[in-house]
Amino acid sequence: MGNTCRSAKCATASSPLSSKNPLPNSNTSSSTTSSKITSTTSVISSLPSFRSDTSANSNLKSFTLIDLKNATKNFRSESFLGEGGFGCVFKGWIDGHTFSPTRPGSGIVVAIKKLKRESFQGHKEWLAEVNYLGQLRHENLVKLIGYCSEGDNKLLVYEYMQRGSLENHLFKSGIQPIPWTTRVSIAVDVARGLSFLHSLEIQVIYRDLKASNVLLDSDFNAKLSDFGLARDGPTGDKTHVSTRIVGTRGYAAPEYIATGRLNVKSDIYSFGVVLLELLSGRRAVDEDRGSAEEMLVDWAKPFLNDRRKMFRIMDTRLEGQYSKKAAQAVAALALQCLNVDPRNRPDMTEVLATLEQLQTMKEVRTPRPNSK
Repeated sequence: MGNTCRSAKCATASSPLSSKNPLPNSNTSSSTTSSKITSTTSVISSLPSFRSDTSANSNLKSFTLIDLKNATKNFRSESFLGEGGFGCVFKGWIDGHTFSPTRPGSGIVVAIKKLKRESFQGHKEWLAEVNYLGQLRHENLVKLIGYCSEGDNKLLVYEYMQRGSLENHLFKSGIQPIPWTTRVSIAVDVARGLSFLHSLEIQVIYRDLKASNVLLDSDFNAKLSDFGLARDGPTGDKTHVSTRIVGTRGYAAPEYIATGRLNVKSDIYSFGVVLLELLSGRRAVDEDRGSAEEMLVDWAKPFLNDRRKMFRIMDTRLEGQYSKKAAQAVAALALQCLNVDPRNRPDMTEVLATLEQLQTMKEVRTPRPNSK
């Protein structure tokens, strides 16, 4: 098929895309995967401001639509990777030096995200991605190689992440469970990415941290993807920015959902949820488990306060093959990140320091899984 997308529940493989479904109390029913939140309040612009010392496009390649059609074999079904609220993602091939399209098997593999033409919100998120990832470079952020903007055609070209999303590896049936040491390493990688964003002169609030937005390379190194909801943090003596409420059910901080007031501590809460997912192997929201265990945070929190009971939340697929001391430390850190009072949540630099210290423990230092 040509330029139409096949239906898919969410992006698969190395897609930098995830499903964007509204909350259960909206007109659209929710799925087992986490549901996208969008408030009906008036829209306040969420687009980032350009930093004065750099151009957003200076690091990016401007592709033509013909280039990307050639790179994906005209967006044929065999190039299809996945679909989400933004649009479809396709696998393509380009020359590693000139970035010209090449035949499959020649050059480097890239992931090409194609905006749905009717998506107004998707256009705003497309702009945000270009603005942020065009300026920011870090080993734990997915690299945006370039973009295409021709009329209604808006596309983004990313590095290809061979292992796909953390979501797939934690929750998809038939996939080998991630070993404990690799889970700790992934947590460190995510913390490094967030710490970088929060340490910028003008802080960047990621606002969409979740397992499906953490992508893994061939060696299980983790990178943050999908910056469509990111925005600049407060400046001067301001404590927060006020914005429309967007994010993902089960990950979004409760005070942000209640007030629309956003700061970096909202990201800390989301990170705490991801830590729980790494510990338990359970989704942030899973309606199949029944009301008592549907929300991971509500179910797990009572166990986190007790150093012995916390083992009840551990992923049974680990079969006990993990450092008990390290697991207790990660559980305690998750509890701090999930504090209902954002002022009592640690900064990302503190979180990163704690996790890096865990990595130095003798019983945690083992190789990542075989990358083959």
